[in-house]
Amino acid sequence: MVKKSLFFTSGFFFLTIWLMVSMTSSQTVRGVTDTEVLIGQWGPQTGPAAPWGAVARGTDLLVRIINEEGGIHGRKFKYFLRDDSYMPAKTKAIAKEFVEQIGVFAVVGGVGVACGMTARDYLMENKVPWCGPVTGVYEWITPIQKYLFAIYPLYDDEAFNLTGYLYEKLGYKKIAMFYQNDDYGKQGVMGVERYLLKKNIKLVEKVSAEVTDRDLSTHALKLKNSGAEAVIMWTMPTHAALILAETAKIGYKPQWATSNTLSDSALMMQITKGLWAGMINSFFGELPDSKHPLMVKYREWHKKLAPQERWGVFYYAGIIFAEPFFEGVRRAGRNLTPETWVKAMETLKNWQGIGPPITYGPPKTPMDRQGGKHVFYGKVRADGSVERLTDWIQITK
Repeated sequence: MVKKSLFFTSGFFFLTIWLMVSMTSSQTVRGVTDTEVLIGQWGPQTGPAAPWGAVARGTDLLVRIINEEGGIHGRKFKYFLRDDSYMPAKTKAIAKEFVEQIGVFAVVGGVGVACGMTARDYLMENKVPWCGPVTGVYEWITPIQKYLFAIYPLYDDEAFNLTGYLYEKLGYKKIAMFYQNDDYGKQGVMGVERYLLKKNIKLVEKVSAEVTDRDLSTHALKLKNSGAEAVIMWTMPTHAALILAETAKIGYKPQWATSNTLSDSALMMQITKGLWAGMINSFFGELPDSKHPLMVKYREWHKKLAPQERWGVFYYAGIIFAEPFFEGVRRAGRNLTPETWVKAMETLKNWQGIGPPITYGPPKTPMDRQGGKHVFYGKVRADGSVERLTDWIQITK
């Protein structure tokens, strides 16, 4: 009888210990419970880059859609959006809030090179998965970051190919550059100059602007005096509107071309008061009125869940940057940890939502963490709609 009592007592003891260990281990994944996953994103809801703030609100729509459809593996998602006003100091504080106060599992999206760079090392040290920084720079993949998966096409490659389109397809030989004086703008310049070097020619002019600049009259005059037939711009929306206004004042009308960062044509037409017409853009996502089945689905949910938001490229870009994250969560299964999510993401091969085909792999080279490698080109019509000029084009070297 004593032996039986000891047996049951010891059995109960070990069962209790096992349950305690199991419960503890299930609670050690930051931001993940049996019913919920916490994720966050910063984005400029105010300040000069505020038009890009729509990206973070678009991600919110996708989160709500997934939750309405029942979540993933029995878990729904709680989304935290913070306004950093495109100010790196604020971004750094937000990243710490996400980890130390809220305890998010992952960061999705996040506009800005300088902003993101204040958070990158901190997030990686804390093993926070980060999917789809909303910029296309080498800093996200070089050096390789285990928990960071880039989606945005590299600006260097995008600019290289866009220059080739202007030079070879449209016949423009005198090309100038107007760019933002930071890593975003400079990596655009890098791609343009890399292409022109192949042709043994140089930019006829390159003009930079600081984020805080508002008087661009001298910038416009330099571009006009260069005699450039085409000007490639790599700027934020505010500067794009200002430079077009200034060049219009002095009667300078080159062929303008720009990155997919300014591909929300309807909004840019509004901001520039119609001067965006004729712009050649590269695009990294389906056009607003696309008949793609997912676009149709998302538009229907948009009308139901967020009718106050304008349906445009900047807004649903927030879906594009988040789709691969959620696919990784699906593939990771019920046992969701940073490690299982990373392994799941590495299985994506030409996976496509409403953005470019996405491919990752075990991190042998930096490009194994660069998911998006395609764009297509379009030209803005007078009514703000877009004439699609090409199919998807791979832009890697």
